[in-house]
Amino acid sequence: MSFRVLFPAALRLSSVSRSLALSVLLATSFSVSQAAPSGGPYGPVARHYEVPKNAAHVYYVAPDGKPDAAGTSVEQPIALAAAFEKAVTGDAVILRGGVYRVGGLKLNQGITLQPFGDEKPILKGTEVAATWEAQPNGLWRASWSHLFPAKAQDWWRRPREGRKTSPWRFNNDMVFVNGKMLRAVGWEGEIDADSYFIDYDNGQVYIGVDPKDKLVEITAHDSAITRTIGELRGKPSDKIGPKIFGITFTQYAYRALEFEGNEPTKLADPATFGKDIVGTLIENVTISHCSRVAGYFRGDHFTMRHCLISDTSTEGVYVIGSADVLLEKNIFRRNNVESITGYYASAVKIFNQSYRCVIRDNLLTENPNSSGIWFDVGNVDGLFVDNWVQETNDGFFFEISKGAVCTGNVFVNCNKGVRILNSSNVQVSQNTFVNSLANFERTERSAVGDHFGWHPSTGPAVEERHGHVFKNNLLVAGESFRGPMIQFDQTQALCGRLTDSQAKEFDRNVYVRSGAIAGEPLVAWSPVEGKDCKTTFETLDGLRKLHPEFEAHSKYFTNYDSAVFQSTELSRLNVAASFPGAQIDGATVGAYPVFNDR
Repeated sequence: MSFRVLFPAALRLSSVSRSLALSVLLATSFSVSQAAPSGGPYGPVARHYEVPKNAAHVYYVAPDGKPDAAGTSVEQPIALAAAFEKAVTGDAVILRGGVYRVGGLKLNQGITLQPFGDEKPILKGTEVAATWEAQPNGLWRASWSHLFPAKAQDWWRRPREGRKTSPWRFNNDMVFVNGKMLRAVGWEGEIDADSYFIDYDNGQVYIGVDPKDKLVEITAHDSAITRTIGELRGKPSDKIGPKIFGITFTQYAYRALEFEGNEPTKLADPATFGKDIVGTLIENVTISHCSRVAGYFRGDHFTMRHCLISDTSTEGVYVIGSADVLLEKNIFRRNNVESITGYYASAVKIFNQSYRCVIRDNLLTENPNSSGIWFDVGNVDGLFVDNWVQETNDGFFFEISKGAVCTGNVFVNCNKGVRILNSSNVQVSQNTFVNSLANFERTERSAVGDHFGWHPSTGPAVEERHGHVFKNNLLVAGESFRGPMIQFDQTQALCGRLTDSQAKEFDRNVYVRSGAIAGEPLVAWSPVEGKDCKTTFETLDGLRKLHPEFEAHSKYFTNYDSAVFQSTELSRLNVAASFPGAQIDGATVGAYPVFNDR
């Protein structure tokens, strides 16, 4: 079945955001005939890289390249750091395969970084620890001079989180044995074969596994590359973002990539920021095992495509104050590997007044202690479409921001598949939720006395947190799923102050719950009259009595044990043709078309 008829309905935003969302769709060549995850390929795709014919200069580098070599031929490669000193706008740096143990590289020019042919260059932030001393207590000790002790950020709340997150988790050092990352502990007595302890006072690293005949690596570099906006080596910044293809960055103590830029510190005109670095392109790149963040990216027209961001901590990708961003066909997995609490971890964070950011057809998985894509503070007209989100805390999280389209996505086994908080004019349509809550909430939070100061002033005021649309979605819950399948919530402090619904449109959704689960609410709803302004409904009829304009055409199938999808076990979530809720008024619900099994 064609999905061509679905997107006109899916773009019924406010009059202001509608034209912007449409312009984003056109600018990114979005196919309106598709309304579901493509199925891949996601992540890096193997490719043979030709030397760019239009490069002004070409520099060949190798792990054993010489700092004083010319680098103008494959036979005489230059060291990577030396190539960075030479390269200017329009040049290409070609990396031979192998491991580069480098860090602290800086550039301010729009250059290209790519592999030579189909070789595999790997930039590592660790050095090999080869000298160990056996201890009488069964441990092994090495002296190490490149340590990165750190403390929690000043906004981390120790009285609330101190019993859940150990203070040594905030240090940025990592230890690897044969490529496996060990776990940090607080003293020698806790060490086992999979953990380590660092005595920072004396610069000593302790491990519990015999290092003989093993590759032991310890972080020695804080970052790989910083794209600075200041003058560097006598050259002013050209404001052109680099192009990085086919390179792996791994084992950096803080972040692999840092793209600088001036950030707004209050609600600001978007013309005044995001222009320091423009047009960055990152493709077929792997970034893994960074102690904090894979990369900080600032600058308009940033594109990340077919990348793997894995095994990070507080964030994977962090986009700040940027417009017209595209993240497409990437894999974001295993963020917050240290299970730090109170840091609001997210595999991708779109932060601080970013405009028209498109998150399209990505795979987000294995993030149980992390949000997936979090639009946080002052963002405008986001587009979250055709993504597969699985085992992630808050799959699509949109907070203190204005205007977004969330459509064609699949959410599987997420705490909250969609979480809309203190925002306005978000359209959630044509998505599939499997054991994943759809959640809309608002609080009294404002810039007055807020823990983060001016942040709430960049989004809608308390009285403007409404205008949401929820329609043509398919929500399916198994017997293990408890609680409501959709929730509209507001805090008790808003009782009497806000009596309007957050929803502008709420209809044509299909709910399915398998098994006989008595007393489980279907809808949690606020505001209503009463002490705490909240209530729940076990069926749609109760909501319809309170709000006849909502869910008039929706369907609820309870104790339903027949097929809803083609094959849940194989993650084939096309709606089964035999399912009686496959369509409402001729329109298919959910992210995938009906599967015709004839």
